[in-house]
Amino acid sequence: MCEKTEAGKKEFLQMYGGIWGGMVPLLILIVGLVWLSVAERGGTKPFWACGWLAIAGGLFFAKNKFEYCQAAMRGIGNETGIVIVTAWLFAGVFGKIMAEGGLVNGLLWLGMSTGAQGSIFTVLVFVVAMLFSLGTGTSTGTCLSLTPVLYPAGVFLGCDPVMLGTAILSGAAFGDNLAPISDTTIVSAYTQGAEMRDVVRSRFPLSISAAAISAVIFFIFGGGREVNIMPDLHAQLNPSGVFLLIAMAIVVVSALLGRHIIESLIYGNISAMIISVAIGTLKFTDFFGIPEAGQSTGIIQNGIEGVVGAIIFAILILAVTQILVECGILEKILEFANRSIVATVSQAELFIIGVTVIASVPISANAPALLLVGPSLVRPMGEKFGLAVARRANLMDCAVCTIFFILPWHIAVAVWYGTLVTAAETWGIEAPSVSAALMNPYSWALLAVIIFSALTGWNRKYEKQPAQA
Repeated sequence: MCEKTEAGKKEFLQMYGGIWGGMVPLLILIVGLVWLSVAERGGTKPFWACGWLAIAGGLFFAKNKFEYCQAAMRGIGNETGIVIVTAWLFAGVFGKIMAEGGLVNGLLWLGMSTGAQGSIFTVLVFVVAMLFSLGTGTSTGTCLSLTPVLYPAGVFLGCDPVMLGTAILSGAAFGDNLAPISDTTIVSAYTQGAEMRDVVRSRFPLSISAAAISAVIFFIFGGGREVNIMPDLHAQLNPSGVFLLIAMAIVVVSALLGRHIIESLIYGNISAMIISVAIGTLKFTDFFGIPEAGQSTGIIQNGIEGVVGAIIFAILILAVTQILVECGILEKILEFANRSIVATVSQAELFIIGVTVIASVPISANAPALLLVGPSLVRPMGEKFGLAVARRANLMDCAVCTIFFILPWHIAVAVWYGTLVTAAETWGIEAPSVSAALMNPYSWALLAVIIFSALTGWNRKYEKQPAQA
């Protein structure tokens, strides 16, 4: 454990090889994550082995093996991690109920019943994807659920295939960025000690500005193709699913009123159950029942199972991060940044954006990237300049939803493109190349918005007066 010596200096966990020995767990983790991502095996469950190997490999470089193990345990038992894990458990069930309850079909009906074509329909697809991802908090779930119907429908209605495909991906990124039940929102808020209501309120101007820019791009470039007779897709649609947006509103309003995120999620779960039963899309036994041997007990179990992979990997990441902290490596990085590249609050915010983006590049899941830099680099840098906790969380979350949603080895992009190609093959239509993700308007617009915010001070809030102007 890092303790003060008589000279007033921190006593760090000693490693063979000094700082390079301390880097071993991080290097093992990153090499494993990049290797799996490039091999298209990225995902939270495949990443478990990387975290395990990182902790195990680092042990042999520790001079005091007992203190090394204690450091790992302190990371796993971190109070922030417990809050994140608990929130994920309820968010996972909520997202599953919303999807199984028919929110997809309701939003599809809402988008397709307007008679819009070309670029107008592309904008509608973007809005529908935004709403769905806000309601479920999952970018991959949004792509999996909406692409099979929205993509072929849009092609038949004269939308540009590249813009149409990226409209779904952009909408998925929007919800991942802003939804109170999104894993990135939960992680970014609680690694900085921020209240959910403050995070959502203050992030909304940033997210909606990027969304508005994206909508203009989709309107200008989203059409231009010939409208063909569309196959009968409407038979699959059920407008009653739109009522599940009420459950989403309950979670958002509760969080904005200052209720604990767990409390808000419980209200959302219960209301989603009641609504889905009332509209006839689910039965109470679908949530929890006694099936035949070997079968799931229902949606609650399935929702929890859906986040188990993320929870276990988050625990492993917290252990690795704590080891890095107690070795003194992250403090040295901060000292270098403070001495060489960070002298003003704007530079501090650009540093936060930069390290978050860099951390998200090799890792194919974005919440672990936030866990890696949030407590160890972003928090102390933000505290030094007196930045509000919500501001730090917002810079992190926005940054991790930029480049992450354009690189093909990231899980959200891989799922989006795989689903898009399958839908195109099913309907005998063209599919753009995976490089279309590089044109994701929301990611680039959001990156521009947060850099503008950091340079100009727009939307910036302080806990106290900054140490340096």
